Amino acid sequence: MKKTKTIKKKTDKKTEKAVNDSFNSNLVHQVIVSQISNRRKSIAHTKDRSEVRGGGKKPWKQKGTGRARHGSSRSPIWIGGGVTFGPRNEKNFKRTIPKNIRRKALLEILEEKKKSNNIIFVDKIEALKTKQASEFLKKNSLLSDKCLIVLKDMDKKTILSFRNIPNAKTIQMKDLNCLDVLTAKKIVITEECLEESKKMFNKK
Repeated sequence: MKKTKTIKKKTDKKTEKAVNDSFNSNLVHQVIVSQISNRRKSIAHTKDRSEVRGGGKKPWKQKGTGRARHGSSRSPIWIGGGVTFGPRNEKNFKRTIPKNIRRKALLEILEEKKKSNNIIFVDKIEALKTKQASEFLKKNSLLSDKCLIVLKDMDKKTILSFRNIPNAKTIQMKDLNCLDVLTAKKIVITEECLEESKKMFNKK
């Protein structure tokens, strides 16, 4: 009998690191699709033959007219009749994703943003008026980019000051999600939020 040799492939440390540090696009895609699906509203709605008004009377007698037999003028094959297999507003598009999966996907996106230098850390955001908010964005070269400003608390004055600026959006740290982070080009985070994020991501 011939003896078979087992060949062990040596993996380079750099290759292993690259595999471990790679962006998990499948996980992020799963969370993003679920978020878009959960935000979707069932608006389109059609009526079937039982819901359309009228059609109670038989259009003509069953036999003797030479025409095809019909029982109601609200049949789906008639003009003004019900719709067969049309969209219904009872359809539920909601998807549930575990909290730890959502957190992991958010961390993946934030790490990718950090690698591409798209996260800006600031000490404090002091903007009581839209003019001050626009000056803050201009100072950090953010006026032309779509940016997400992360706040620790529900600071009403800061939210109102950034509300009229087209590319700026404010969000609380506790409401931070994959979709908003991914769609924004730049993320502005304060030092307070940074401490809060450490607590949030360390939770099991």
